[in-house]
Amino acid sequence: MSILIKDTTREERERIVAESIGNINGSCDGCASGLVEMYQDYIDGKREIRDINMAFRAHYESGDEGPTKANCGFMQ
Repeated sequence: MSILIKDTTREERERIVAESIGNINGSCDGCASGLVEMYQDYIDGKREIRDINMAFRAHYESGDEGPTKANCGFMQ
C-alpha cells in the first residue's frame, strides 16, 4: 500500500498518521498532539511524510546549540 499523497485520501492519511503515532487520544504527557501538528501538512495533502521527516531530522542533527562534550562530562 502506498502512503503517497497522490495515492491516498485525507481520511486515509489521518488514519496513517494516527496508527503511526499510536494512541493520540489517550492519557499522555501532551507530546502526541505536537506530533499530529507536525504531520498536518501531510494530512492536508501539502507535503509528503518523507519530506516532513527529513526536515525534522535535518533540523535536529544540524543544531549547534547545546552542551559541549569535554573529557568525561558535559560543559555548559
